Amino acid sequence: MTDTTHYRRLECDDAAVLLVDHQSGLLSLVRDFEPDTFRNNVLALADLAHYFELPTILTTSFEDGPNGPLVPELKERFSQAPCIARPGQINAWDNEDFVDAVRKTGRRQLIIAGVVTEVCVAFPALSALQDGYEVFVVTDASGSFNDVTRHSAWNRMASAGAQLMSWFGVACELHRDWRRDEEGLGALFANHIPDYRNLITSHSAFTGTRG
Repeated sequence: MTDTTHYRRLECDDAAVLLVDHQSGLLSLVRDFEPDTFRNNVLALADLAHYFELPTILTTSFEDGPNGPLVPELKERFSQAPCIARPGQINAWDNEDFVDAVRKTGRRQLIIAGVVTEVCVAFPALSALQDGYEVFVVTDASGSFNDVTRHSAWNRMASAGAQLMSWFGVACELHRDWRRDEEGLGALFANHIPDYRNLITSHSAFTGTRG
């Protein structure tokens, strides 16, 4: 398990993103977020992974059954990324191809999100922690049946050493400094946070720049 007594920052050159079971059928089980909000959060995480050029691995479970296929936006965004179709393993970490894809990234910080939180996220997160990885769970891009199951999963993962974050927090911690690329990160935020778009529009009007 990782040492959680010190502030350990996400690093662009040591982080990879794992998107676990964001499948059309499973998304219908998510009740702790409104459907549009949840989809937006998942796509925001996908966009920040692309923006920061983080290695990204996708996996699906029992695609031919009721879980359904990967949501098309993720398939399109990561058309060249490894996508591991697990034939039956519930815990993605039990699939050798998935773990091998993670190892091949050479990264030790894993940013994980998925459906459902207490299974598809918690199981590989706990397994990765056991194998010595640092794990950062994106809570608002992971969905569950209700608040009870969500908090049970969060508590279990946090107790084991996982860090719980929002996609917005992940983006800011990776970016570090607005001077790195104010327009690029601002555009990412504006695309997924309506109030932030208003902020950017107001700022652009005040400074005379293009929003």
